[in-house]
Amino acid sequence: MPIKPLTSNPSLDHFKHQARDLQKAQRAGDPEANQRIREFHPRLRRATEEEIVQAKFTLTDAQVTIAREYGFTSWSKLRAYLDSGKPIDETIPLRDRIEDPIFRHAVELIDAGDERGLRTHLAAHPDLIRRRVFFFPAGGYFDHPTLLAFIAENPIRNGRLPANIVSIVAILLEAGADANDGTLGLVTSGRVPRECGVQVPLIDFLCANGAKPQGAVGPAVTHGEFGAVEALIRNGASVDLPTAAALGNLEEVKRLFPTADSEARHRAMAWSAQHGRMEALRFLLDQGEDPSRYNPLGSHSHSTPLHQAVVFDHPEVVRLLVDRGARLDLKDTIFHGTPLGWAEHEGKTQIAEYLRSQEK
Repeated sequence: MPIKPLTSNPSLDHFKHQARDLQKAQRAGDPEANQRIREFHPRLRRATEEEIVQAKFTLTDAQVTIAREYGFTSWSKLRAYLDSGKPIDETIPLRDRIEDPIFRHAVELIDAGDERGLRTHLAAHPDLIRRRVFFFPAGGYFDHPTLLAFIAENPIRNGRLPANIVSIVAILLEAGADANDGTLGLVTSGRVPRECGVQVPLIDFLCANGAKPQGAVGPAVTHGEFGAVEALIRNGASVDLPTAAALGNLEEVKRLFPTADSEARHRAMAWSAQHGRMEALRFLLDQGEDPSRYNPLGSHSHSTPLHQAVVFDHPEVVRLLVDRGARLDLKDTIFHGTPLGWAEHEGKTQIAEYLRSQEK
């Protein structure tokens, strides 16, 4: 889930005001507020809109939600951070923010593709393969990775991977790394492995050594890495309703829809809108899916299908969603922009003109 960045001079009073505003918005049934709560309050992550509106949502609940929006697991940790006066400098390279020098050196060896050096280093520090490094903000997708996760170059640190990265992975697995620790999802959702021509070889190797392909399909589809999706299917991932919708396989969508649960149907709509699968989206809307729902967790949940159709430049999808009643006034939960605001910001002139015409 996306984490909000802190301002350069954050104050506790500012966050207190945000918590009170969130509590008021929840009581008023504001859909943007409800989506923020669904994303970040641990008790309400799977709650429906009605359940959130009816929930007893105290000021403490609001404070927990606000803290987690900014990458802190609790309000007390947010307050402790503010009291510490510790600055956040995200311009410092990720590798240089690793405080453990032994771990940091291992990452340097991975980046260099130094097989001999890595073997020697791991032999000298046998517990290293199980260590984790913690980055701020917590709660992001890369906040406490193991050493294996650094082979994916996701998030981007160098913009490249060594040509022998599969051999590097083999060394890490021989040392005891868990192939099923989430690294596969980083490989499938990152552009650098694809651009370096190693995404599919890494997928094949990780799956052959215990990584489960099904869990990596979502990250791949969400980031439009369809070559990775095909490799995952070849390695045993099944095609469920959301995946069929993302691939634009209308016949499979129709076949799978009757037995799919509400969450799968919701995700199918989100992915079909994002990737411009008009016929799949039309079918889902015909079956009663709501075009104004915020996307499900893990699928650009800070936004609606209309936002995603805008940013991925699918004007016909935009028209279909609007024709079917998609709300134009809903704002995303990070930048607080409407679909029109997104179109203007991204320079989608044709879509922006159309959305302006619909607001009159």
